[in-house]
Amino acid sequence: MRAALIGSRQIGFTVLSISLSLVAVFIPLIFMGGIMGRLFHEFAMTMTMAIVVSAVVSLTLTPMICAHYMKGDVHAPPRGRIAGWLDRGLEGAFTGMQRGYAVTLGWALEHRVFMLLVTLATIVLTVRLYTVLPKSFLPLQDTGILIGSTLASPDVSFQAMVERQRAVVDVVLGDPAVASVASTVGASNGWSSINRGSLTVSLKPLDERGASSEAVIARLRAPLARVAGVQTTLFSAQDLRGGGRQGGAQYQYAVVTQDVTALRRWAVALEDKLRATPGIVDVTSDQDRAGPQVDVIIDREAAARLGVNTVDIDNALNNAYSQRQVTTIYAQRNQYKVVLEIDPRLQADPSLLNRIYLTTAEGKQVPLSAVARFERNTAPLAVRHQGQFPAATLSFNLAPGMALSDAETAVQTAALELRMPEDVRTEFAGNARFLQQSMASQPLLIAAALIAIYIVLGVLYESLLHPLTILSTLPSAGLGALLALLITGNDLSIMG
Repeated sequence: MRAALIGSRQIGFTVLSISLSLVAVFIPLIFMGGIMGRLFHEFAMTMTMAIVVSAVVSLTLTPMICAHYMKGDVHAPPRGRIAGWLDRGLEGAFTGMQRGYAVTLGWALEHRVFMLLVTLATIVLTVRLYTVLPKSFLPLQDTGILIGSTLASPDVSFQAMVERQRAVVDVVLGDPAVASVASTVGASNGWSSINRGSLTVSLKPLDERGASSEAVIARLRAPLARVAGVQTTLFSAQDLRGGGRQGGAQYQYAVVTQDVTALRRWAVALEDKLRATPGIVDVTSDQDRAGPQVDVIIDREAAARLGVNTVDIDNALNNAYSQRQVTTIYAQRNQYKVVLEIDPRLQADPSLLNRIYLTTAEGKQVPLSAVARFERNTAPLAVRHQGQFPAATLSFNLAPGMALSDAETAVQTAALELRMPEDVRTEFAGNARFLQQSMASQPLLIAAALIAIYIVLGVLYESLLHPLTILSTLPSAGLGALLALLITGNDLSIMG
């Protein structure tokens, strides 16, 4: 027991200093804010508690176990032929490592200037590799679910949109990797316009389809592009996707301004610009080009003369076009909603508004044209907002081999080349925005970790120089980690 206490006293300072240094590394992660902090908090706390427990066990339980089992001459050869071979083999390996370390250490001490230059070169190469290595927020998952959106021209009718949506569904179901497709059209999918639809594609298990979800998307692009009158985009559903913004692709870029006209102009211009940007695919926008509309201008004098008020006109248009639910039929097992509307053949042309009749005060039927005139115009199908300001969200996917960090640079460059006015503001949204925030805070977190380690080691060693000796090993470790990511073809993401 006395020998164990002596050994514990000898290694206690080293174990304590290393443990506190490792804990100091995770201090910035524990107090990190935002989604990065929420992702790393449990990881940092788990590692911190594991290090603390390991240090306590190393200073208490391990010496007691050694004192109990390591009795007598510890250098005596173990019993048994196999145990002897193993002991001699391990001892020879340790001795060889010790000799090799002594030789290299002696050579390094004899060439101090050269080793200083190597250290500086390692630091420069680490920083350079960190800047050029592709970066992303989270690696794309293959969850077996694809989310899709369809977009037609603003003047499309609901019946025509349904037909085009069915054609898209048929193409998707024709792929051997697809198990089922759920499809919706119109306001039910959150877009609040009938020229848009949504798709939820369930893929077969990975061992059956033999291709990743991104490979299936790439395979479907060409046949979907041949479906006339509709644009279809797909992206892989993720377990963690930043932001609650509706988008037709994986990543989003928002354009915000107070002027709705300027918003539509620059959103359309940026959308066209991104379509021609290499590495950016499946570009969509939640801002539709202006669609045709008919303004019903009420002739109040004619309406008053015939005894027709504006409420009657509103009700007539509501009954004809808004698919008004008037009652519910209750059966033994089902409920049936009764929807009031005119003949769908009368909904295809605005000139057929003359077929709508109103009841006058005398009980006679007069056409709508008797109390109103019709003016053709254009207007957006919907105006979406970010906070209190009108906003347009452009969504995009990445081409194979394109990193999110490179895509962000390409998107920002495209936006700058358009030379938008100062009152038009652009920003990334969702995971692309989280990557920007994390990249902005990473250097500060690394610096905070280095300062914390230096302070802890400086207090333990009571020196201002010795902590630098230990910290000088970090650039080579960082270089090795970055080289491993580069060789394996992985991005510098949260997982990396």
